[in-house]
Parts: sequence; structure tokens; C-alpha cells
Amino acid sequence: MMETQQPSASEIVPTIQNVISTVNLGCKLDLHQITVQAQNAEYNPKRLHSVIMRTREPKATVLIFASGKMVCTGAKSEAESELAARKCVRTILKMGFDAKFNDFKIQNMVANCDVRFPIRLEGAKRREDIHKAFEVIYPALGEFKKVCYSSIAS
Repeated sequence: MMETQQPSASEIVPTIQNVISTVNLGCKLDLHQITVQAQNAEYNPKRLHSVIMRTREPKATVLIFASGKMVCTGAKSEAESELAARKCVRTILKMGFDAKFNDFKIQNMVANCDVRFPIRLEGAKRREDIHKAFEVIYPALGEFKKVCYSSIAS
């Protein structure tokens, strides 16, 4: 049987698809007032107890809760996520709320990559088999993490 050559960690390049972050504004918010005053906001309390504010550049969606907490999703990088959140805070400040940009934190990142070989999880009989299937991917993700954090630091 012929062995297929496994790609090296440097050949596997994940692409970030979504960054999810949170911010604490440190004040209570009137969601109805935000919806009335902001052009890019929608509020349907029967469906969701938050204002949905969308930014065009960077493209992201921010959920704003009455408690003063925000969740930013849809950005393609950590910097874009922070910028989108800051733009929403600036909009809220212009409405007269005493909002601050506190406790910004990246909560999750979603990325994908082509590992150039099939991963057949249905054939795995034990958990150890699944871990073996992903051993090649983990070094690549470790290298990707180093690249991401080195570009943020500089």
C-alpha cells in the first residue's frame, strides 16, 4: 500500500472565518433609545433581548444588551473585532450614555484549513483513533497561533 505524504505544519495555513469578542460598557442602556437613534440598529425584544448593530467596515455584528455588555461577532481578525466594538461604543457615547470600553476579550475564534488529506471520523473505533487523526493538524495550529500573536505584538 502506498503511503501518502503528510503536509508539514508550515504548509497548512488556517484562515480565520469569525472572531467573537465581548466588551463591558460599565453602564445600563436603554435599548429602545439606541434603536431609535442609531441607523444601523434593530431591536425585536420578542425575538432577542438585545439590540443588533451592524458595522460595514469592518463587517461585523454587535449584540448590545441592557446590562451594558456587548458581544461582537463576524469579524475576520482580532483587530477588526476590536475596531467594530469601539465603533459601536462611540455610537452609544454620542447618544449620551456614560459608556466605557472595558474588559475587551476575545472569547472564540473559528478558522478552517485544508489539511490535504481526508479525515474519516466515522471509521474511528476509539477516541485514541480520532486523536491520532488530528496529530498532524495540531502542530500546524500551534505554528498558526505563534504567527497570529507575533503579528499582534508588533
